[in-house]
Amino acid sequence: MLRDFCCGPCLGNRSSDDPDVDRDPVLLVSGIGGSILHSKGKKFGFETRVWVRLLLADLEFKKKIWSVYNPKTGYTEALDKSSEIVVPDDDYGLYAIDILDPSWLFSKFVSKWICIACPFQGAPGCVNDALLTGLQFVEGFESNFFVSRWTMHQLLVECPSVYEMLANPDFKWEKQPQIKVWRKQTDDEEICTKLESYGPVESISFFEAALRNNELNYDGNKVALPFNYSILKWASGTRHLVNNAQLPEGITFYNIYGTSFDTPFDVCYGTETSPIEDLSEVCQSMPEYSYVDGDGTVPAESAKADWFPAAERVGVAASHRGLLCDKTVFQHIQKWLGVKQSVSKHPRKSKVADASPCLPGGESALREHFSHVVN
Repeated sequence: MLRDFCCGPCLGNRSSDDPDVDRDPVLLVSGIGGSILHSKGKKFGFETRVWVRLLLADLEFKKKIWSVYNPKTGYTEALDKSSEIVVPDDDYGLYAIDILDPSWLFSKFVSKWICIACPFQGAPGCVNDALLTGLQFVEGFESNFFVSRWTMHQLLVECPSVYEMLANPDFKWEKQPQIKVWRKQTDDEEICTKLESYGPVESISFFEAALRNNELNYDGNKVALPFNYSILKWASGTRHLVNNAQLPEGITFYNIYGTSFDTPFDVCYGTETSPIEDLSEVCQSMPEYSYVDGDGTVPAESAKADWFPAAERVGVAASHRGLLCDKTVFQHIQKWLGVKQSVSKHPRKSKVADASPCLPGGESALREHFSHVVN
């Protein structure tokens, strides 16, 4: 779909040389995992792709991408001091996410905002488990050639955007998302099993207990990676901004979200016959999910709760990533952008504008946050 946008009527095709036809740019901003990441050596400036890659993916990920959060700057900083993580800033806009500034000065050039599969109120099932056990992008035999679940986990614990996608405790869920744990307990020398439940608020203390011993070994040194309260504070500030955000005057908002896929909501660790004794054991276990309707990652209840005066909200039967190549989604976007198939074609090459960094008031914090290399 990206190629259709960049080569289609909006941005054109290099076969035309008509300089007089109006050109309406389309800016695509990716979500977590949607950017290409390079590792750039500080000494000679050589760049190596570290995300997304297949050959030696896990090794390069550990060596170049593992990072820790710096609460003074709000950035995650690579453990490898000889290199830095950079986002390529060439064509197609997806690469340029790192250089964008959400300045109000830029808003006069924007008339429509189309969100696709956005976790406005969080993605509780997937994110709760990602913080506790990691994230597996590839299943089965192929997973041996990609970044492992545990390797990804050690990055996600230090990733601000993951904390931002925890379930919003201020949202009135139809049913509060829960983390459930079968615990082994001793009562008067008798061993019993009890099912404990943690809601969005109580889960914070659960994360702290489960991750208290989490650490990695990097270059012979142990690096402690417990639940990060500094990131949680930052994420709570971002959540407050989002909860109180108003759509700028003159902007038309549209929301596309996925439906018809079983989407993780509650997570449960341990079983009645094989309970968890110490909460740190959760990080070495696999969860059982309860599911709700959504795109397989974001519950529809969360994705459609944008709290904006939307011109239109559309649920499409597609998965989280599948929405980006769904014909129905493409047709809706064409309709909302006023794109017609018969419009003349224009040169394919396009540029992404970098807005002024001059931001009033509290916007500077928002700009600083969304400029994270690892988001």
